[in-house]
Amino acid sequence: MKKSKIALNFVIAVATVGLMSTSALAYSQKVKDACSADYGSLCAKYKQGSTELRRCFESNRRVLSTECVQALVDAGEVPARYLKERK
Repeated sequence: MKKSKIALNFVIAVATVGLMSTSALAYSQKVKDACSADYGSLCAKYKQGSTELRRCFESNRRVLSTECVQALVDAGEVPARYLKERK
């Protein structure tokens, strides 16, 4: 469970901070696109890349959109069980 939280924190940090390598940037854009509505509706009051934003996404992980969670799973940053928990 703790490793999952760490992975989710890492993904959110990568997804919200645009300062990374070119290959990571492509991944980042996919996650940003998939998670932008979740950011807007759940965590918009937090600055992108902030610890508070990571905590917000973590605390709302069960209500994140399927598209957002799928992008995170596809990127290998959160376990596939996050999708199974939704069904």
